[in-house]
Amino acid sequence: MSNSKLFEFRYGNDLIPVERVTSKLVSNRVLIKVHPDCRVVASAPADADNKVVLSAVKKRGRWIYEKLRDFRKQMEFSTPRQYISGETHYYLGKQYLLKVIEAPSDIQGVKLLRGKLEVSVRIKSADKVKKLLDDWYKARAKETFVKRLDAMLEQALWVKERPPLRLMTMQTQWGSCSPHGRITLNPHLVKAPRECIDYVILHELCHLAEHNHSERFYRLMNQVMPKWEKTKERLDGMASIYVEW
Repeated sequence: MSNSKLFEFRYGNDLIPVERVTSKLVSNRVLIKVHPDCRVVASAPADADNKVVLSAVKKRGRWIYEKLRDFRKQMEFSTPRQYISGETHYYLGKQYLLKVIEAPSDIQGVKLLRGKLEVSVRIKSADKVKKLLDDWYKARAKETFVKRLDAMLEQALWVKERPPLRLMTMQTQWGSCSPHGRITLNPHLVKAPRECIDYVILHELCHLAEHNHSERFYRLMNQVMPKWEKTKERLDGMASIYVEW
């Protein structure tokens, strides 16, 4: 069977396309995810029957429909960023107004001052403002993620050595954990509240103990973060604002 297969299911009057992918991280269960770009993905073991996967998708039909409705609503109201003064940008869950300052003789860069993100450029250019902001977010992300990883390691008693950490911009994931134990985090995550950052880090730390989304994995998540599902929902609900899909 190919690694990816498309099928559809009907919910009410809607025909919803679903992408089935084979995942080694999933054991004896179908993991369903609705992405902010409105893709529905069902991850299942290679030997799982298509009927079993479709049945699991249909059982969560209402949840899938509601997630798609919410994401589509967000997409209607989200306008492409122009990187001009007056726009709203996020950092650690708070909104900041963007102020672009044209200063030919000043050093170009970003400062967080009095509730505003001030970007100094020699010549006003959306591309330049975006590049400076992206670099600023990545620097803040690296600094923040290192601190939060250290804090979360105090709860993750099963982790004996500090795992290597890297940043990588991803379109559909907040984080991942490699088979060798390296944790990768999306720099866009630094725009989210600290609780959401902690959730993603804990999720990946749990994968160091349980490499798939097994019952034991979720039991471990519930132990270290009892209300993680609400935090995940909050984070995913803001994804289209934090990330330019």
